[in-house]
Amino acid sequence: MNDKIVQWAAALQSHAQAGLYYSKDPFDLERYRQIREIAAEMMAERTGLPAEKITSLFCGDVGYQTPKVDTRAAVFQDGRILLVRERNGAWALPGGWCEYNLSPAENAVKEVKEEAGLDVVVKMLIAVQDRDKHNEPPYAYGVTKVFYLCESLGGCFTENIETCESGYFAEDALPALAEEKCSAEQIQMCFRACQASTWTAQFD
Repeated sequence: MNDKIVQWAAALQSHAQAGLYYSKDPFDLERYRQIREIAAEMMAERTGLPAEKITSLFCGDVGYQTPKVDTRAAVFQDGRILLVRERNGAWALPGGWCEYNLSPAENAVKEVKEEAGLDVVVKMLIAVQDRDKHNEPPYAYGVTKVFYLCESLGGCFTENIETCESGYFAEDALPALAEEKCSAEQIQMCFRACQASTWTAQFD
């Protein structure tokens, strides 16, 4: 997370992306494309990921670069928290990228329904976080994570294309987590929010 080469490559990509969007001069556009390619090569070299994957993740956006929004829902039952098991075997809070036509809270409700089969209502904002300050490995683009405390209204899990199981877990008995999506520290934060008589939303 403190890798200067990765930080420089991300900064170069961001400037190149803005230049490609705003510039009208064909020579400048070509220079910005070259800068973007160099930034992607730097990132691929540093991370060991295939160049094609870096290009699709790192250089696939247009316009002024802004963070992506990821929502996560904390649903509790009998003092335990709901987690869903992804196809790679790791567990996470239900959540995902925010849809363009949904508010973050609406997106959290949608994700719980899709991944855990539950109908929920959002009760409280827990936290707004800069992903790279809390999760590893670092991403080549910014992500803002929004955590909500939700209440279940009913429903049941159905296996789907994203998750293959759901379950409720005690704070001291968490399964192997998808750390890039939610860490044990973030889940502990959700427990504190649920147990608190009053809670002030945390933010970076």
